Amino acid sequence: MTKNRFTPGRIVMFLWAGFLGALLLFTGFIFTVIYNPFNLAGGMPGLDNLANPKSELASEVYSADNVLIGKYFRENRSPVEFEEISPNLIKALYATEDIRFDAHSGIDLKGLGTIGVYLMMGKRRGSSTITQQLAKNLFSTRSEAYTGTLMGVPGLRTAIIKAKEWITAIKLERAYTKKEIITMYLNTVHYGSNAYGIKVASKTFFNTSPSKLNIQQAALLVAVLKGQSYYSPVYRPKRGLERRNIVIDQMEKYDFLTEAQADSVKKYPLQLVYKVENHSDGSATYFRAELRKDLLAFCREQNLDLFSDGLRIYTTVDSRMQRYAEESLSKHMTFIQDRFFEYWKNRNPWCDETGKEIPNFIENAAKRSEIYRSFLEQSNGNADSAMEMMRTPVPMTVFHWRGERDTVLSPIDSIKYYKRYLHAGLMSMDPHTGWIKAWVGGINFKFFKFDHVKQGKRQPGSSFKPFMYTAAMEHGYTPCSEMVDAPVTFYIPGSKTYWSPNNADGVFTGEHMTLRKAMALSINSIAAALAQRVGIRTVAAYAHRMGIESRLDTVPSLVLGSSDVSLFEMVGAYSTFVNQGTWTRPYFITRIEDKHGTVLKRFNPENKQVLNEETAYTMVHMLRGATQERNGTSMGLYNLGKTLYGNEVGGKTGTTSNYSDGWYIGITHNLVTGVWVGGDDRCIHFRSMQYGQGGRMAMPIWSYYMDKVYADTTLAYKKGRFEKPYNYSTELDCAKLKRTGIDDDSAGHNNFVMPNKTDLDE
Repeated sequence: MTKNRFTPGRIVMFLWAGFLGALLLFTGFIFTVIYNPFNLAGGMPGLDNLANPKSELASEVYSADNVLIGKYFRENRSPVEFEEISPNLIKALYATEDIRFDAHSGIDLKGLGTIGVYLMMGKRRGSSTITQQLAKNLFSTRSEAYTGTLMGVPGLRTAIIKAKEWITAIKLERAYTKKEIITMYLNTVHYGSNAYGIKVASKTFFNTSPSKLNIQQAALLVAVLKGQSYYSPVYRPKRGLERRNIVIDQMEKYDFLTEAQADSVKKYPLQLVYKVENHSDGSATYFRAELRKDLLAFCREQNLDLFSDGLRIYTTVDSRMQRYAEESLSKHMTFIQDRFFEYWKNRNPWCDETGKEIPNFIENAAKRSEIYRSFLEQSNGNADSAMEMMRTPVPMTVFHWRGERDTVLSPIDSIKYYKRYLHAGLMSMDPHTGWIKAWVGGINFKFFKFDHVKQGKRQPGSSFKPFMYTAAMEHGYTPCSEMVDAPVTFYIPGSKTYWSPNNADGVFTGEHMTLRKAMALSINSIAAALAQRVGIRTVAAYAHRMGIESRLDTVPSLVLGSSDVSLFEMVGAYSTFVNQGTWTRPYFITRIEDKHGTVLKRFNPENKQVLNEETAYTMVHMLRGATQERNGTSMGLYNLGKTLYGNEVGGKTGTTSNYSDGWYIGITHNLVTGVWVGGDDRCIHFRSMQYGQGGRMAMPIWSYYMDKVYADTTLAYKKGRFEKPYNYSTELDCAKLKRTGIDDDSAGHNNFVMPNKTDLDE
């Protein structure tokens, strides 16, 4: 027998509740709208707020090919238009939250009238319309900003809040269309998992867009709105599924679905494709971290909030080229890391120049770590206690090239584990526009945040030599000038010491060779001898002129790359050769727009003519020697891929004397790309030529990347020839010069002009 819910006691209770509720609501209305002395009931959203409602919007970063590659946010929210929303979602929302949405003007009086009936039946039922919920979400009507003294009175607070939401809802209905209201609502609500708004929620839970939501997906996202945590499909899937099916039942009840459709859809499991978006995910993570620095400075100047104002940042990076760069770096670093593990098997790689393990290396590294400083603070400065915590094993996830691994390690053992990894950086740039097309700052941003493109600076080794040869070309030497591969000694002024560099293989051949061949084979002795003639300070001056902004020590070893520079600087400087002697500062933002699409700032390249066109092309010819001269340092490219075939390519390897750093910078007629590989600590490296040279560590990445770029027919970067200046006069046919009997070494030396004082200054 069914119990009668409409008992006399319930009826009396309902009447009293209705009377008191009406009285309180009337009182709230009086204090909110008609009589609010001294702001006792608190404020309400003004006309400006209603006309320009604000919610936090993520700022979005777009590639040059208009692909969203990242966001900056506190609340991850990106707006959509009504036309981008699936009808399934609208129907599910109407059926569950506000079936008379199209008929009311902000307050559903019919729905209010049924509350009493539900109360007498022992059920709870909400009466807030979608517009009222929007008012609450959009203007935080229950926050301290709208609190008054009377809102501390029990019962009266709720009445005043409800009155405010009703009034605000009515104003919203007058100011906006129904489509605009429903769109604003779906753009503002929180779905949990740091997903604000329907666009991010669709991506987070189903990896789809709002326009493609099917019935069961739409029903689940509406279900979550009743309680993001309680009905979480991730953490409470059973509850989430039950609530989803209730929404589907509501859709059937109001004839949005047939009974057969509803029964069929309810049989589907949740089928989540769940992934919470964060700043460490996606493409170009290192690039976005560097970009963030410039954007924060811009926002400070413009009084903007990068994390909530919904800016749209358009960059020079091409999403396809970025992907190829990341894939190429990963491919080779997986291989070279295996060789590195094998090379140091059963030994620790942190050794001094004599090959002996550095004492206390890991302990000292641990004491410089952020986690150690945190432990030290927790233990009130007790170093022994902090180190004990560093040695205590804990569960953690660690990086591995073949996938992340869950393990148990102490923090100090994790430092020891990570110190064995080699790192890398790649930057690719259009030399004519200055646009950076790809930027890979490391091997994995989640585990290694340090950027090796711009943030890191390392010795460039022989990749620095082209600056010295540039100075020589501008002061009378030519690619055909000859010098002898023989020992050369620099005496250090004011000191009894001297410096005499060896060649990479330790052999001096005594051979007369052209400067082009000497650079192609990276002969140290000839580079040093030529630097003696040109002057070390002149070499430094030319490097600075071409865009190297780091401090350069004007010591003899500078010519062999002893001063630290960044990959960012080196790629920009090499681009000068391809760009007819015009240096263009590498840049990566084209414009910034506000959330409405209004352009706030356009960015233009900074450039200046630093070399004459003839010298620039001569250096292109010199760099091409590495792929043309017998035993040139770039000849290995023929075995690595197809980039050299049917193409004009120049390049320069760089290797530091102890193999700590491997570089390769390659040039084509419309793309300059640089790669660096090495250990984060300079003492961690290969100790032999077999893998430690730039041609082995870095050049394969360049080759793999260029092959992928050329294979993509949708890209503008094709194989081609370097542009030769009109009226170019330097004779590049060395055999022809020999036939004419010209002694180019003598000619070069005799025609050399000492640089003036400004050239000598750093």
